[in-house]
Amino acid sequence: MENNGSKYDGVDVTLETPRYEEGGKLMNGGTETLLRLVPMGLCVSALVIMLKNSQSSDYGSISYSDLGAFRYLVHANGICAGYSLLSAIIIAMPRPSTMSRAWTFFFLDQVLTYVILAAGAVSAEVLFLAYKGDAAITWSEACGSFGGFCRKATASVAITLAAVAFYAVLSLISSYKLFSRFDTPVPIPPPSCTGKGIEAPNNF
Repeated sequence: MENNGSKYDGVDVTLETPRYEEGGKLMNGGTETLLRLVPMGLCVSALVIMLKNSQSSDYGSISYSDLGAFRYLVHANGICAGYSLLSAIIIAMPRPSTMSRAWTFFFLDQVLTYVILAAGAVSAEVLFLAYKGDAAITWSEACGSFGGFCRKATASVAITLAAVAFYAVLSLISSYKLFSRFDTPVPIPPPSCTGKGIEAPNNF
């Protein structure tokens, strides 16, 4: 690996260069593209199931839009599905890897993982309350009266959590690709700081 040096304010800075010969390839572009398309399908499935989730009974009617957690789940799945498709297209395009591109994928993969994880977690909590209720706050269970609604919501949340697993894997892949191929800038002290080539002044 060859390092390129530059000086800024008298300090040598070693610039990062790709370490292709050292880091190697974790997988080819086709495999990663497939891994990014699978969560897109999962997110779209979870989104569609939740969008169509409503029920009427003798006790009234309920829809996903009545619950903020389920609305967030729909929005999060829509965002993640769009990102998965866009990132898969970019990965499939034969382009050389650059540090800015690697950092972009690393950052966005991390952000989208937490977005979809939060959607699945908060929706799962709402479902738990719908099935079990909470006597401490006099919140009775609702799935006995709206069983169909709860079953569809459960399916949507389960699919969302499956998408979370794929996003976690993608986050690990983008982390590996970034930190195995590139060095971080390392400042090198100038010669004056090392004591080499400097003569002490003679005041006698």
